Amino acid sequence: MTELIKLNNVRKVYRMGEEKIVALNNINLSIDNEKLVCLLGTSGSGKSTLLNMMAGLEKPTKGEIIINKKHLERMNENQVTKFRQLYIGFVFQSYNLIPTLSALENVSLPLIFQGIPKSKRNKAAKKMLVEVGLGNRLHHRPSEMSGGQQQRVSIARAFIGHPQIVFADEPTGNLDTKTTIEVMDLMTSMANEQKQTLIIVTHDAEISNYAHQIIYIRDGNIEKIIENSKNNIKGDA
Repeated sequence: MTELIKLNNVRKVYRMGEEKIVALNNINLSIDNEKLVCLLGTSGSGKSTLLNMMAGLEKPTKGEIIINKKHLERMNENQVTKFRQLYIGFVFQSYNLIPTLSALENVSLPLIFQGIPKSKRNKAAKKMLVEVGLGNRLHHRPSEMSGGQQQRVSIARAFIGHPQIVFADEPTGNLDTKTTIEVMDLMTSMANEQKQTLIIVTHDAEISNYAHQIIYIRDGNIEKIIENSKNNIKGDA
């Protein structure tokens, strides 16, 4: 394993009028390549802010965010956007699918930014949708699918470009228990097969059982980090 993500003294402060809200307080963290990592904490703990920092969606108030030896905090908006297109995939709680597009079109979107021709994009998107069990839903729009099916489309879209890192922010928050297990099994198996780093934000301790590393976040601080025994990880064979 090699170090993939490094955070040095990362601090994030939001200003609301004259009030300062410290969302992250001097976070120091190292995450290795090919790890399944869970950021675990209650609502308002700072876990989603921490994910946004690592994904380049927000800039820190101070500190360094280094991925693949590249400093995200030094990049401008265009550089960060390009970096995300090359290295990062996202799975969201609310799916974030484009309602006017079919499953096939939603999944193929990331490949457009990589300059891949339409015929190859569609072939790859179809293959990915078959892999996530939606081979019979290629031309359905989000409104024609269940929540679990929409999340599978979201997963297919996140993984299609074979990004080095996939970030999942409360990916099972809108799903029932049975579908939650199916979605977690799917994401973790795909990440393991493709040797990707998967970072999941959740408030659900059950979800953390899938991770190699559990990072407990409380009041903008890392409370503790637990290394999960391989034998206890749900997603591993």
